[in-house]
Parts: sequence; structure tokens; C-alpha cells
Amino acid sequence: MNVNRLSKLALAALIASIPVAMDAAEKLTGTPIGISQDVAPAAFDGNASTSYRASKASYAWVGLDLGEAHVITRVGWMAAAGAGGKSVVLGMFQGANNADFSDAVPIYLNTESGSNGRMDYGEVDCSRGFRYVRYVGPSDSYCSLAELEFYGDKGVGDDSRLWQITNLPTVVINTVNDEIPYDKEHEISSTVIIISKDGSDVLEKSETGIRERGNGSRQFPKKPWRLKFDKKQNLLDAPAKAKKWTLINNYGDKTLMRNMLAFDIARKAGMAWVPYCQPVDVVLNGEYKGCYQLCDQVEVNPGRLEIDEMEPTDIEGAALTGGYFFEIDAYAPDELSWFRSAHYGIPVTIKSPKDDEIVPAQKQYITDYFNTLENKMKDTDPVTGYRSMFDNESFIQHMLVNEVAGNTDAYWSTYMYKKRGNPVIYTGPVWDFDLGFDNDIRVYHVYERSGNSYLWDCGSASAADGMRYFAQRILLKDPSTKDEIFSVWDKARRNGLSAEWLKAKVDEYAELLDASQKLNFTRWPILWQRVHQNPVALGSYAAECEAIKNYADKQMEHLDKVIGFDPSTLPDEPEVSIEGVGCDAVTVPVEYFTLQGVKVSNPVLGGIYIMRRGNEVTKVFVK
Repeated sequence: MNVNRLSKLALAALIASIPVAMDAAEKLTGTPIGISQDVAPAAFDGNASTSYRASKASYAWVGLDLGEAHVITRVGWMAAAGAGGKSVVLGMFQGANNADFSDAVPIYLNTESGSNGRMDYGEVDCSRGFRYVRYVGPSDSYCSLAELEFYGDKGVGDDSRLWQITNLPTVVINTVNDEIPYDKEHEISSTVIIISKDGSDVLEKSETGIRERGNGSRQFPKKPWRLKFDKKQNLLDAPAKAKKWTLINNYGDKTLMRNMLAFDIARKAGMAWVPYCQPVDVVLNGEYKGCYQLCDQVEVNPGRLEIDEMEPTDIEGAALTGGYFFEIDAYAPDELSWFRSAHYGIPVTIKSPKDDEIVPAQKQYITDYFNTLENKMKDTDPVTGYRSMFDNESFIQHMLVNEVAGNTDAYWSTYMYKKRGNPVIYTGPVWDFDLGFDNDIRVYHVYERSGNSYLWDCGSASAADGMRYFAQRILLKDPSTKDEIFSVWDKARRNGLSAEWLKAKVDEYAELLDASQKLNFTRWPILWQRVHQNPVALGSYAAECEAIKNYADKQMEHLDKVIGFDPSTLPDEPEVSIEGVGCDAVTVPVEYFTLQGVKVSNPVLGGIYIMRRGNEVTKVFVK
């Protein structure tokens, strides 16, 4: 039996080693094209001793104009002599039907070191036909290449199956004239193509703008971006239809999941709106840029923050009272529409109405309203004091989500909003957790602090000017707040927030991100480096994820103790009695698994799971 199996394996290996020239697909010819046109023919001359090298280091390419569309089935390449085999790792192959490659999509990504003097090949799985094909060299490689080959069959094909880089959706961005976004003000015209559902779903938008976004995150080599479509779009399974979307870079978060975890915690805490977040692979002008998170733009919009969007004519009566969306923002002085509060000196950026739409009466109204709120903080009466203008529950929800995450930036940037006709200011949504979950050397380890946790006393948290005193007034100096904190925490814990649930989410996301994170850390090899505020560099993706799981146990225990919550009051995991055949009834524990096979301790409400009890396996929807 073993001999026969080994023989089959040997035969399979022999078949795999047969030269690709025996494939029925035709080796294609055409007009060589490239970023350095004069040397483009060297990539197709069949001579390994000559090579193509572009005039610029990054976003450089070489390819063929095939004259008419072909469905590509195979690509081949040979690393340039002297360039080293690693010079082709993350080399991207693309197809297009516009000569400027504005509609280019990936058809293959090389993930292995090349072989000098020998062709390497990859099979292409893409049903669309292309007239123009190219190879885009990885960053800083000058697109060095000895030989390049394309195989395929004549035809326009169809869009039944485009190629996805990994199991995550692929976001392809092609800018006009290959211009790279360089700041937060100038929007670069681009085409955006999103490939999902294993290549069967494609969104193509030619009129899109891209620019950088963020503040501190813009300083990293892996840049964050904002996309703005010409018309409102539904992207993937997001609930909002909107023009603006963000691509979060997660450079300092080596698990690539901290924002997603925090958003899940916010849902457990009952926050009114939690931003949409979907991990994706991103390609910019043919270069693989890494694993990002496609997120909602934090803004007033149906499916996002749903408050009245003001018009410039809303300058009196009830219309003047809202809605307003603003941010306690340490970077506010760099913005166009902002004010500094009169009592605590807090810098506040007005997000809605927008910079180019807000009128003086509206800015004056929200400035005066926030100043009145601060003045009322001097009044301890629950009827006439600050509580008449401020929603404590949403502020506490926001605080506790950031406490679970140990997020240093909670009061550096804090979103708030006011509805029309409603006297109360609410807090939310939560945002920006790259420093959370014990990823900040300035507060490492968060769970070792004694007494109040650090967001209560604000002694260690980063805070915009004056925000520390604003938070202390609510959390430390209001005698009623302690019971409210317990109530919000109790609801969240009984809604399934636990260390076990959080650790199961880490495992679930780690499996989801596995293929993409490997490519991401090939592109950005920083697992052994401390970047941003990393307290340690653990050297592997698995170790980074395990660190969050270890943190979850300690931080949840710490918060239960600080808040005075007794976890023994939580109900036990459900057990199900199963009638035995020919024996007494037995009690069998229920086990839940995600659809990817990852075991979870506490299923998320509204999710689909595999439930196993004994030998019985059933798909269930958890209401």
C-alpha cells in the first residue's frame, strides 16, 4: 500500500516537472512596451544575458501590446542576472484593455524567489481577455528582469471569474499618469476596482479620487488613504451607500485586527453606531501594498451616523439645533473648521456641517452650546447641571470599550454628536485602536495598574488639551457615575463580552487574515522590528496574536475587579440533554464553531455557526 502511494506521488512530481512548453496554450507575441520603452525588447528577446531595467525604482513595469484581446492562462519570468532571486518576490502580473492601464487588474502575484538563468512559471485563473499585459516589479527593484513570457488564447473572455490575490477582497487602484497620493489635500484622479466573492463579483469605478488620510499614521511607509467616488456606492457588504471610504494601514498593529476587535467590543457594549470594517488586499498602480482595512468614513450619512445633515439655510429655530458632528481633536488647530472651548480649553474640530458648507451662525451655535455644557459641569444638580445636556451612558460605553482595549488615544481623539431638537450631546463612535491591546510602550502593561484603570483618572492616557479634566469631572467627581459604569459593564458582560469570546475572535480573524498577513509581512518585513509605539517585537504573526489573547485574560479580570463585577453571576455555558438509544439520557455540552471551523466560546448574536453536541452537528443562527 505505501509503495503504491509513494509511486503515485513520484509520478505526480514527474508530471509537475514536465516543461511548461508542452502546454497547449500559445506563447504570445506583440509589441514590447514599458516604463523604459527603449529597453523593453530585452525582456522578450529570448536571451538570458540581456535584461530589462527601468529608469525608476518603484511602480516600474514592462509588458506587451498583443494587438487584440487574449485570455491569459500562464505567465513566465526569469530574474535578471546579478539582481538576485528576491528581486522578483511580489512581482505583479496585470492585464488591461486601455493602453494607459487605467483598467488594469491583477492576474498573478509571484511570492517565491526567482531562479537566475531559469524560467519560472505561474498558472493564471482569470476569465477576462486583455490586449495589454505587463509585469510590475516590486518596490525598489527597478523591475529588473531577464525574460518575460505570456501564454493564452485569443478572445475577449468574460467576467465570470477575475482573480483575487487571497481569500480577502482585492482593491485595485490605478491613478491617472501613475501619480502617487502625497498629502491630505490633493485628490488624485483614479480608477478603483474591487474584486470579491472568489472573483465572481467586480465593482469598477473610473471616476474616483484618492488622497492620504490620518495624522500620525501618515508618517509610516505604508500609507493610509481615503477614496472618494463620484457617486454614492455600496461597497462589499457595508450597510452604507456613500462616496467616501477609508483604507486603514494598520502599520504598527502587527495583528492587523485591533480595529476589528475593538469594533466588535463596541457592539457588545451597545454603542449606537459602530463603523463597518472589512480586511482587504490593496494594489496601487500595479504594486502590492499590503493588507488594509476598508472602513466607513466617519461621517453623517445613512447607514453611518444617522443624524440630520444640515443645510446652509438652517440658521434659526429647531433647524439650527442640529445635527452637529464634532471631534475632540488634538490636531484641531491644523483643521479649517474648529474652536477651543472656553473653560477647559479643549480643541474641537467640527466635522459636520462640512468645512465648505458650515455658516457662521452654525459654528457659533455649537461653540456656544459646548461652552455652556462645560459651564454646567460646575453645577452638581442632576437637573440643572451638565447631565441635562450630556448623555453619560454613551460616554461610559465609549470609555469602557477603550478600557477593554487599553487604548491610549481614547481622549486624544473623541467623537461626539448632537441631534436636531435634542438637548443632549452623545459620544461616539469609537475609532483608531492601533495602539490598543497592550501595543503602546508608554502604558505597557495596562492591566498591571492598581486602583482605577487609566482612562478613569486619565493619568497615563494621551489627551487633547483640557479633555483630561472634562473626563475626570464625569468619571471621578460625579458620585452617580460609579453605578452607571457598573450597569453598562454588567449589560456588556451579559451580552457575551468575556475574555473567552475575545480570544475566540482573535482566532477567527487570524484564520481569516492568514494568507494576506503572510504577503503583508513579505511586503513590510517588520515582525522583528519595533515600529510606532510597539513595546516589543515578537517576531511572528502567531506570537502577536497570542499576545492579545494573553492580554484579554488579564485585562478582563482587572476590569471586573475595578468595577466590582462578579463573573460567577454570569450564566454557565448552555448544556443540552440528548435522548440516548438503549441507555439513560445524558447531558452533553454544546460546542460552537465558525463556518471556517474555528471553535468559539460565546457565539456573536446574529451570527451563523456550526453547533456540535455529541455526535450531532447542526448549522444554527444565533439570535
